[in-house]
Amino acid sequence: MSVVDAGAGEAVAQDSVARPRRLVERVLAGNAWLLFAFLYLPILVLAVLSFNENRVVGVWSGFTLDWYRAMFADANVMAALRNSLVVAGISTVVSTILGTAAGLSMERFRYRGQRVYDGLLYLPVIIPDVTMAVMLLLFFVQAFDLAGALLGASPRYGIGTISLSHIAFNISFVAVVVRARIAGLDGVLEEAAADLYAGRFQTFRRVTLPLIAPGVAGGALLALTLSLDDVVITSFVAGPGSTTLPVYVFGLVRRGVTPLINAVSVLMLVASMVLVLVSLLLSRRQQGRTG
Repeated sequence: MSVVDAGAGEAVAQDSVARPRRLVERVLAGNAWLLFAFLYLPILVLAVLSFNENRVVGVWSGFTLDWYRAMFADANVMAALRNSLVVAGISTVVSTILGTAAGLSMERFRYRGQRVYDGLLYLPVIIPDVTMAVMLLLFFVQAFDLAGALLGASPRYGIGTISLSHIAFNISFVAVVVRARIAGLDGVLEEAAADLYAGRFQTFRRVTLPLIAPGVAGGALLALTLSLDDVVITSFVAGPGSTTLPVYVFGLVRRGVTPLINAVSVLMLVASMVLVLVSLLLSRRQQGRTG
């Protein structure tokens, strides 16, 4: 067999292998585009219909910004938004501190009962929201009855109960993110700080905390997003005057979807997307510094 025939045979063999590979790549690319269309086309339709002049959502009659003006002029919407921001701020700060401490304790220390605590820490992540809501409601009922018996006055459901409930499930999410960041760190840096006579607090403040800062920021943004978007648990533990924006929108949907609801939903969507983008930018910035 000549060299030319051998080269031609090899080219035919390579082409026969490349054709199925190209077909698979095209099928996977088409599947990806279908998935993106399935996920994001409804969001695009929601955003477009929020500018509909007609009150009937399915009937397009023109472009307008009146629904956004009505949203910011609605006292109930603004009160619900203010409650959401207050609850999200409180729960994010507290859950970030406690979740970071929990992640550090699980990854850097060994103590009795650690496995049990590790399992309990992941429960809020895996149990259904309804189950979590019922558990918290029963807890507050028992706690309020005890406070009423001891103090003579029972507390009320409101911003405090919602914030405590959000802290309860956000701690687990923050701990998971922070713990994943700590697991990827090299313990030699902390040992080197100890060799240079740095105390535990100095080592944490000057070495560990800067290294896990992207994980802490990611966990905080995740907690903030989950708090702003929660409906089920909040509806169980909310009281008069403490309705958050997602719960308020859920109540409006029961009476029919209007462009006002679409406008509020777009506002919540934009806020969530901004938080995700900030988290990605912080992560890339830290990776660039490390590189």
